[in-house]
Amino acid sequence: MIVDIYTHIFPRVAYEKMTAMSPDLGNIGKRIANLQFLHDLDGRFREMDAFGDYRQIISLPNPPLEDVTTPEQGLEIAKVANDAMAELVRKYPDRFPAFVAAVAMHDMDGTLRELDRAINDLGAKGVQVFTDVAGRPLDDPAYDPIFEAMWKYGLPVWLHPVRTSKMADYRTEQLSRFETWTIMGWPYATSVAMIRLVITGLFDRYPGIKIITHHLGGNIPYHEGRVENAFAVMGRRTADEDYLSLKNALKRPAIDYFRMFYGDTAMHGAVAPLRCGIEFFTPNNVVFASDAPFASIGKCIAAVERLELERVTEHKIHQGNAEKLMKTRFG
Repeated sequence: MIVDIYTHIFPRVAYEKMTAMSPDLGNIGKRIANLQFLHDLDGRFREMDAFGDYRQIISLPNPPLEDVTTPEQGLEIAKVANDAMAELVRKYPDRFPAFVAAVAMHDMDGTLRELDRAINDLGAKGVQVFTDVAGRPLDDPAYDPIFEAMWKYGLPVWLHPVRTSKMADYRTEQLSRFETWTIMGWPYATSVAMIRLVITGLFDRYPGIKIITHHLGGNIPYHEGRVENAFAVMGRRTADEDYLSLKNALKRPAIDYFRMFYGDTAMHGAVAPLRCGIEFFTPNNVVFASDAPFASIGKCIAAVERLELERVTEHKIHQGNAEKLMKTRFG
C-alpha cells in the first residue's frame, strides 16, 4: 500500500464560495482553475487506479484563506471545505482515508474552534498551515496557540509553502518574474519558516510536536553544513537584534531540531535530492507524497523505487510513518 499524505483537492462547493468572495485570485487563481483533478473525482480516480493499492490524504491547495478573505469569510470557507472533505472520506474511504483540516488563521479564536470541530467531530487527522499568515511569520506569538493545540491533540501540522508573484526577486522590479516565486520561492519560504520556528524554541516548548514540511524540508537538508555553521556563529554578526540569547536558550544544538521536522517525498521524481533528504531526516521522519494533482504521482513512486531501499524502510515511507503520525491504521 502507498499512502500519499500530501495531495490537494478543492471541493466544488468550497471553490465556488471562495471565488464568489474573492473573484480576483491572480496567478494562484489561474493555477488552480486549470487543474481539472482538483474538482473532477472521476478523472482523479482513473489516475489513482493505475497505481494499485494507492490512497490519498486530502487537503486544500493554495491560496491560503488568509490571503484572499476577511476573517469571517475565511472561517466560513474553512467550515464548508472541512465538511466537504469529511464527506469525501466517509463516501470513499478506500480512496481518501483521511483529510487535513483547513483553517483561516486571521481569526485565531475561530481557528481553534474550527480545528476542534474538524478533529473531534469530523475526524480530521491534522491541520494545514502556510509558511506565513498574510505576510506575518508563523513564529509570531499570535499563532502559538495552534501549535500548542496540535501538540495536545498529538496530530501533525502540514506546513505548506506560500509566496506570490507580488514578492519581487529584485528591488528594481515590482513583481517576481518567470514564475521564480514558486520554483525557488516556495522552498525558500519553507526554509525560512523552519529556521524561525527552531530559533524561537518551538520544539522546546512542545516536545515531540509533529510538523510535516512539504517538498522534503525546502532547502534545509541540502545546505545542512551551512545551516549548522550559521547557527554556530549566530549572534556574532548582527548588531540590531540579540540572536545569541535566543540560540543559547535552546536545549540542544540547532541542527538537531531541524531533524525533528518530517519531510515528504514530493520532489517531482528527482532521485538525488530524495536520497539527500531521507539521509537528513532519517527514514523514520519521511513520508510519501506526490503533491498531486500539481505533480506526477507516477514519477514520485518511481523515484522511491529507484532508491532501492530496504523493504522495511520503504514500508515506513509508504505507509508506516503516516500511520504513526496520524494514529490510524490504513490497512
